[in-house]
Amino acid sequence: MSKPLNIGMIGYGFMGRAHSNAYRKVNNFFDLEYRPVLKAVCARDKAKAQAFADTWGYESVETDWKKLIARPDIDAVDICTPNNLHKEIAIAAAAAGKTILCEKPLAIDTAEGEEMCKAVEKAGVPNIVWYNYRRVPAVTLAKQLIDEGRLGKIFHYRAVFLQDWTISADLPQGGAGLWRLDAAAAGSGVTGDLLAHCIDTALWLNGPIQSVTAMTETFIKERTHTLSGKVEQVKIDDACAFLGRFSNGSLATFESTRYARGHKALYTFEINGENASIAWDLHDLHRLSYFDHRDDSIIRGWRSIHVTDGDQPYMKHWWVPGLQIGYEHSFVHQVADFLEGLANKKPVGPTFRDALETQKVCDAVLASGKSRQWVEIG
Repeated sequence: MSKPLNIGMIGYGFMGRAHSNAYRKVNNFFDLEYRPVLKAVCARDKAKAQAFADTWGYESVETDWKKLIARPDIDAVDICTPNNLHKEIAIAAAAAGKTILCEKPLAIDTAEGEEMCKAVEKAGVPNIVWYNYRRVPAVTLAKQLIDEGRLGKIFHYRAVFLQDWTISADLPQGGAGLWRLDAAAAGSGVTGDLLAHCIDTALWLNGPIQSVTAMTETFIKERTHTLSGKVEQVKIDDACAFLGRFSNGSLATFESTRYARGHKALYTFEINGENASIAWDLHDLHRLSYFDHRDDSIIRGWRSIHVTDGDQPYMKHWWVPGLQIGYEHSFVHQVADFLEGLANKKPVGPTFRDALETQKVCDAVLASGKSRQWVEIG
């Protein structure tokens, strides 16, 4: 009989649905000691929170996150709020001895992230940040191939994350649906929202980044704010491109924008090594492209690996070979790994401390965008 782990989720929406779906599915496919129980969801609008609870099967509703954290029947707090609320909630949850799952990025900036790390480490509570792309099976397979040394010495890492949803100058900023355009709530634009995913994946696959030089741009300088009704300055970055150097000597190029017409969520990366290269595309997420120069010349070329076999990461838990899985399954995998870590009393990454390294790179990128200088990452 599995042990219940009572979940209290703060916030809802896109990520709230993704997380709730993962909690509901994980024990159907993974044999785990713990079983998530959807105990409570918290949001300021009680009617909307209740509708969400009814849809996803949460047992109760709160409108004050402090009351949710204080409840003795809540074991784990899932933070699905805008970025500016992460720190206060996480520190309070840690002080209450709760397990914490926090949406990315970890915080508004490195200073806040450091406070959060100290809080969870002082309290000794399990913690993780929802950088879910690590757990797409093809991406996990890329990690396996790199760790096995198949690529040899790494020379280049390049990543791109493109969207187009903010091009219209009529789009307002702020409020429930558009807080990502409000610097007070988000901290940054594409750097913290999209490039943070690329950076986390890169650090996991290829190790630390030592230094960066960046350029950022805000194409539409003013937008009406949903909450005030006034035209206000836009302070987030609409686009960012940066160069970097990894500790292993390889070079990096990263680009992200919300002004790439025709792209809704194009996330790709490619890694070039002395022996082989790998590439991945979110639009074809169940495939990993692989080129090995050691193949005989007459058959040498890029191959497309269909990641669906039981000996490939996570796939033994799903369907028969040849039948792929999708985006939502990366969240199921994260919950499964985290629950296994709880059972074994071992931390599962990315922990708060892991996510702080991504935060440091994001801050360095933003600083470089302002100074137009190379910035070392401490």
